[in-house]
Amino acid sequence: MKNLHLVCNAHIDVVWLWNIEEGVAETLSTYRVAADFCDNYDGFVFCHNEAILYQWVEEYDPVLFARIQKLVKEKKWHIMGGWYLQPDANLPSGESFVRQILEGRYYFKEKFGVVSTDAMNFDSFGHSRGLVQILTKSGFKSYTFCRPEPDMLELPAEDFYWVGPDGSKILCHRAYNSYESHRGEADQKIKGWMDKNPNAKVGIVLWGIGNHGGGPSRVDYQKIKELNETNNQYNIIHSDPESYFAELLEKETNIPEYRGILNPRYTGCYTTQSRIKMLHRQLENDLFKTEKMSAHASFAGLMKYPADTMKTVTKDLLLDEFHDILPGSAIKPVEEYATAVAGHGLKELKDTRIHAFLSLCSDQKKAEDGTIPVFVYNPHPYPVTETIEVEYQLPDQNKNRDLYAMPVITHNGEHVVSQREHEVSNFNVDWRVKSVFKATLPASSMQRYDVTIKLIPSPAERKPEQKEEFVFDNGKIKATISYKTGLLTSFVVDGKEYISRSALTPLVVHDDENSWAFKERAFRDIVGQFEIMSAKEAADFCGIQQAEELAPVRIIEDGDVRTIIEAIFKYNRSVIVRRYYLDKFSSEIKIQEKVFWNEKMKMLKLSVPTTIDGEYLGQTAYSTESLLTNGEEMVSQKWVMAADRTNAFAVINNGTYGSDFLDGEIRITMLRAPGYSAGKSDFSIRKPYIMEQDRYSDLIDQGEHTFEFILKAGDREFIEDNIERSSAVFAEAPCAMSFFPIGCEKDKENTIKPFAILHGESVTMPVFKKAERGEFFIIRLFNSTFKNKEITLELPTIGITGTYVLGPCEVKTLKLDPASKTVKETNLVED
Repeated sequence: MKNLHLVCNAHIDVVWLWNIEEGVAETLSTYRVAADFCDNYDGFVFCHNEAILYQWVEEYDPVLFARIQKLVKEKKWHIMGGWYLQPDANLPSGESFVRQILEGRYYFKEKFGVVSTDAMNFDSFGHSRGLVQILTKSGFKSYTFCRPEPDMLELPAEDFYWVGPDGSKILCHRAYNSYESHRGEADQKIKGWMDKNPNAKVGIVLWGIGNHGGGPSRVDYQKIKELNETNNQYNIIHSDPESYFAELLEKETNIPEYRGILNPRYTGCYTTQSRIKMLHRQLENDLFKTEKMSAHASFAGLMKYPADTMKTVTKDLLLDEFHDILPGSAIKPVEEYATAVAGHGLKELKDTRIHAFLSLCSDQKKAEDGTIPVFVYNPHPYPVTETIEVEYQLPDQNKNRDLYAMPVITHNGEHVVSQREHEVSNFNVDWRVKSVFKATLPASSMQRYDVTIKLIPSPAERKPEQKEEFVFDNGKIKATISYKTGLLTSFVVDGKEYISRSALTPLVVHDDENSWAFKERAFRDIVGQFEIMSAKEAADFCGIQQAEELAPVRIIEDGDVRTIIEAIFKYNRSVIVRRYYLDKFSSEIKIQEKVFWNEKMKMLKLSVPTTIDGEYLGQTAYSTESLLTNGEEMVSQKWVMAADRTNAFAVINNGTYGSDFLDGEIRITMLRAPGYSAGKSDFSIRKPYIMEQDRYSDLIDQGEHTFEFILKAGDREFIEDNIERSSAVFAEAPCAMSFFPIGCEKDKENTIKPFAILHGESVTMPVFKKAERGEFFIIRLFNSTFKNKEITLELPTIGITGTYVLGPCEVKTLKLDPASKTVKETNLVED
C-alpha cells in the first residue's frame, strides 16, 4: 500500500490579529498540548519550525523546553523548516533571507543537535525566485510552500524542481489545501487529497489547527486513525516533510522543472503599510553598512567588533520581516510595535556607526586654524562619485546682514565643486551651514575635505522664471520640466528620448478596503490624477506669510553642483510636494516625493511612460528576475528596468516594492489606503461588508510619506552592468560628518588601509562582517547580471589578492582568516 505522510503542525502567527504577548502565550500553550500529545499517543509526530518560538519556550518555560529536547531525541517531535521565523518571502533582501537561515540554523543545531534539510514557508504570500540559490547554498534539499494556490498560479505539478535565475534548482512541494485543518475536519481534508490524487505513488498532507496555534486535537487524531483502518488506498503515517521527499525521490523519477515565478499572491501586500516597509529597508541598509564599517575598524585594530549589538539588531530586522508584519496585514498596534522594534535597531546601529566612523578617522591630523574638516567614508569596495550633503556649525554667528558665509571646499589643496543650500533647521541666523559637493571617493576608505569660509555679499532673493518650461542640459542629459504641469516632459540621454509623453504623473487608482487584495492580479482602473496647484493654493499649503501667491513650480536651489526644482500637486484631500534634483555632472535624475495621503480605499501609482516596450526586469533576493509585462502587479526590490535589445530605462527606489509594466509604461506603486487586517475568511463570512458601517475605522498609510527615486536611462549593457552598484550606493550612501580630530603622530597619518578593493565591473559586495562563529570574517560577492563576471578582490590590510569568476546572478561567499591570512570559498551558512 502507498504511503500518505501526515505532517501535523500548529501554525502560530507571532502577531497578526493579536499582539506579540498573545503570540508568546499561545506558543507556550500550543507546545504544552503538543508535548502531551507526543507522550500520550504512540507513533504520533509533531512538527514545528521557527526558532523564535522555541526561544520563547526556553526563556519562559525551561521545563517544557527540556521536555521538547527529549522528544526531539526520541523522534516524536520534529524540528522542521529551520529558520528564525516564517518571513515574507518576497520583500526581504537576499541577505536578510540568509540571516533568517543563519539564526535558525545555529540555534537548532546548538539546542537540539538537528539541521533541517526542508525549508518551509507555509503562510508567506508568494516567493522570490532568488530563494532557489539561497536555499541550495545553505544546504537545503527541498522547499515546502502553500501560496500561490492553484487558482492563482498553474504549475507543472505539485512536486517540481524550481530552477533559479542562476541555474540552481531545488525540489519543491505545493501543499494541498493550505497548511492547517479545522477542528474535527482533518479527516475530510485527507479524504479530499486521496480523491484528487488516486494515482499518486506517495503523498503528503499538512494538518493541525493553526494561525493562532492549536495543533493536534483528540477528535482529529481519532478520526484519522479510523480513516487509516478503513481506507484501502493509502497507509496513513504520522511523518515529516523530509521523510516525504526522501520517499518521493525513490518512487518518482519524472519530476518536472519550473523556471517561472511563484507570484503573484496578495498583491496589495507589496505596498500595504508603507511605513513599515520603508523602516525595514532602512534597517537592512544601515545594518549592512554598519557591519562593513565595524568590520573595517575591527580588522584594522581600531575597535572590537560589536558582535552582540549586531546580533540583537539582526533579530530586530528578522522579527520585522515576519509574514504579517512586513506585508502589512497585521493590526495597527502591531504596526506600532514593529515601528518601535525598527527604531531600536536603527538607534543601536547609529551609535555603533559613530564609533566606527570616529575610529576610522584616528589617523587624521589636526585641523589647521580657520578650517573646518569634513570626513566622508565610502563603505563600498569600488570608487564612488557622489553628491555629498553635510552640515556643520560656523565658529560664530555672522551678524552682518550684508554678508553671507560661503564655504570653500578643498581636498589635498585642490578645489572641490560645491554649493551652499538651506540647512535642515530654520534658525534665522547665518550660523548653521549645509554644504553640497561633488566627491570621488576611493574604495572602502575615509576621505578628508577642508572647509574655509569666505564672506560674500548676501545673494538677492531668487525670482520665479517667466517661462513655460525649464530645460536642464549638462551635456549628458537634457531634461525638460513644465512650469504649467510640474511634470517631466522630456528626458534625453546621449541624444535619445526615453519618455513617450509627460512622465511622473501621480495616478489615483481604484482599490478597496482589503489589506491583502485577496485575488487582485492588477490595479489598472484610474479614477483620477494629481494636478498642479494654483499659486494661491501653493502659498496657502506652504504657509507663506509674506505673499498671497507662490509659484507652484519653481527653482529652490541652484549652484555649481545641482539645481533643485519644487512642484506642488493636489488631488482631493491629498498633496504631493515633489523635488527634482538635477545634477550638473550626472546622467541621472533624482526625484523626491513628499506625499500627504488622505484618500480612502485608493491606490497611488507613479507613471513613467518610456519609449521602451520590451522586457521588464527587477531586483529580487540575490537575483535579477524577468517580471510580467501584461500590467499585472509585480514585486521587486531596489530597482526595476524596462529594456529592449539596445536600450534600458531603470528606476531605483528607497523602499517601494510593487509595480506594473504595460506597453512601455512603468507604474511604481507607492501607497494604498485599506483597513487594518481587513479581509474575510476563506471558510466563513460573518457580514456582507468588511469594514464596520456605523463608526470611524482607521485606514492604513494615512498622512505623510517620503519616497525617493533615481531615473537612469541609456545603453542597455551599460545600465545592466551598473544598476546593482548604483542601487547599492543609493541604499548604503557614503557617511559624511564634520568634526575636529585630536591628531596623531606624523608617521601614522593616513595609514588606515582600505578593507577591500574590487577590480572589475558590475559585482557588488553586499556583506563584510564577522562570522557567526570563530574569529573569521565573511565577504559576500554578488553578480546581478546574466553574464559571467571576473573580478579581482584585493584585501590591502592583509596583503591578499584573489581572482574570482561569478556566474549569472551568482552570490559567492568567502571566509577570511586573519590569523593565517587566507581566504576560502564557503557556503551561505559559513560552515
